[in-house]
Amino acid sequence: MTLPPDGRCVDRGAGIRHPFPDAPAEGAALEIAPGILWLRLPLPMALDHVNVYALDDGDGWTLIDTGWNSKRSRAIWQSLLDGPLQGRPVRRVIVTHHHPDHVGLAGWFQAQGAELLMTRTAWLYARMLVLDEQPTPTPQAMRFYQRAGLPAQMLAQRATERPFNFCDVVAPMPQGFTALMEGGQIRMGGRDWTIRFGSGHAPDHATFWSGDLILGGDQLLPAISANIGVYPTEPEADPLRDWLESCRRFLPLATDRQLVLPGHKTPFTGLPLRLRQMIDNHLSALDRLLDHLSMPQTAAQCFVPLFKRDITGPDHGMALVEAVAHLNHLLQAGRVSRVLSAEGAWLWQRTPPVPPDCGH
Repeated sequence: MTLPPDGRCVDRGAGIRHPFPDAPAEGAALEIAPGILWLRLPLPMALDHVNVYALDDGDGWTLIDTGWNSKRSRAIWQSLLDGPLQGRPVRRVIVTHHHPDHVGLAGWFQAQGAELLMTRTAWLYARMLVLDEQPTPTPQAMRFYQRAGLPAQMLAQRATERPFNFCDVVAPMPQGFTALMEGGQIRMGGRDWTIRFGSGHAPDHATFWSGDLILGGDQLLPAISANIGVYPTEPEADPLRDWLESCRRFLPLATDRQLVLPGHKTPFTGLPLRLRQMIDNHLSALDRLLDHLSMPQTAAQCFVPLFKRDITGPDHGMALVEAVAHLNHLLQAGRVSRVLSAEGAWLWQRTPPVPPDCGH
């Protein structure tokens, strides 16, 4: 499912529709259900926006996600507070997961008196990463990139560069938050919502379900795939297993009537099909990757079979961590093996099929 250049809703036989094809302008809001406003904050990257939502609680607002911390984002929020949010206070901020474009201004709102609600795992990750400033990559990070097969020139360049630091785009987070619980209930915007966790894109990612409305964050996205990545913090992880399990667990709960309010792109219906697409897309990528691994390859040599194109420039890092995630998944399933090259990179190769048991 893709959106055409003019952003209009199209259904190419897939059963996925976009009832609100036009995103709100900067500093504006769009009411997509009674008491629920859709807002959008800019991001300085290829995915140039994040969706946030304001739910009307009468005496104030509950925000779902915040955008990241920048002078421009804070100025946009001030115009939103003075305009569409009618000068009423933000009482609560709910963050779906710990990534900077979602948690970036949570601490800024806390400093103004808002209560912060997150899953415990998400809060611990976010606060740890905000406090963990690194001027250059750690030895463990450099080893991770070496194992992934970055060429020597890229490794040397990366060793001297400031890595991505949460503190550069996430406001300081004061102590204190309220933990969201799997299966819990929360009232916001005049509705009762059930909290359901997903994983894979981020651990313990909170989604919220109320009748035919779902606040999906990055767990439930239309058209684009959430990044499923492995990082130096947990280099042997298998987040793709968690992602596939989450999609399968959500399937019995999904209906075609539900309107999903995602963290990026536009609200959509057709969640059952979208969940199946997300599962099938990764399974197909794994099949292409296995074909590619008939000969030994590093993770950095696996972009074309996974993404159907080579990837360079700013998106290279995201592609690399996703390649490692798919390789780790195949390794834990026993479908590939790996050995270290003389350069210290993992060389991955498909394992021979097990011959059938003929009863001898």
